[in-house]
Amino acid sequence: MEKETEALDIDPIWTTSRTARQIYALTEVEKDITRLLYLAASSISLLTLPQTDGPDDNLPQGEERSEQFVLEVSEYFERLDSIQSAIRSSLAHIRHARIAPSAINAPPPGFVPPSLGVGLPHSDGDDGRKNRGLQEERVERDTWQGILAALTRLKVAQDADSLNLMEE
Repeated sequence: MEKETEALDIDPIWTTSRTARQIYALTEVEKDITRLLYLAASSISLLTLPQTDGPDDNLPQGEERSEQFVLEVSEYFERLDSIQSAIRSSLAHIRHARIAPSAINAPPPGFVPPSLGVGLPHSDGDDGRKNRGLQEERVERDTWQGILAALTRLKVAQDADSLNLMEE
C-alpha cells in the first residue's frame, strides 16, 4: 500500500524512460542507505545497558527494549536486502544498455568539476580560478566592492578626524 501511494507521488519525469526509472531507483537506494545507518545506530543504542541511557534518549525499558531491538534489526535486514536488489538491478541495466566502462569510470585524482556548470571565459593565466562559476565571480566582485566601500568610508572618517584635530 505504501509503495502504491509513493508511486502516485513520483514526478512524471522519472517515468519517461527506463534510464530515468533506474536513476529514480538509485535515489531511493540513497534514502534507504540513510535509513539503514539510522537503524544501525538505533539498534546499537538499544544494545547498551539501560543504566547508561541519557535522560533524553527516550529508549524503551525492560522487555519493550528487546522487542524494539528485534523490530529495528528486522527492518535493517529488509532495507539491506532491498538496497542489494536495487543495486543489482541497476548493474543489470548498465550491462543490458552496454554502457562503456569508460563512461562510468571515476574522474582522475584531483579533478574538480566546475561549480554550477556556468563560468566566465578565462585565459590561461588565471592562477587556478578556472573552475569558478558565474555565481562565485559575482560574489567575489560584490565582496571587493564592499571592501572598497568600507575602506573609502574609513579613509573619509580618518580625514575628517585629522581635520578636526588640526582645527583644534
